[in-house]
Amino acid sequence: MCLALDGVTEKLSHGERAFFVRGRQFLTFADRHHDERVGFWAAAPALAQETLVANAPEVYFRPPYVGHRGWIGMWLDGPVDWAEVEARVDEAYSTIRAR
Repeated sequence: MCLALDGVTEKLSHGERAFFVRGRQFLTFADRHHDERVGFWAAAPALAQETLVANAPEVYFRPPYVGHRGWIGMWLDGPVDWAEVEARVDEAYSTIRAR
């Protein structure tokens, strides 16, 4: 999904696959990075983190290191709504690309 977006590059960041647009990171995988769960961390527009985590804490979380910047985390180790994943990827890309 990420590499299909215009101008996106992929490289390792802190040992995890990460995706960049215009040299700025917009998404990284978290494969048991801080616990035994698998997910990703993504840039998000203002107030999205609070809304998503409050409405679906079983799906979303505030990730370490980047959570204070409004990024969201999304679990991928349970049932996954791939349309929702695609929406978060597109949102992250748009959020960083617009800056």
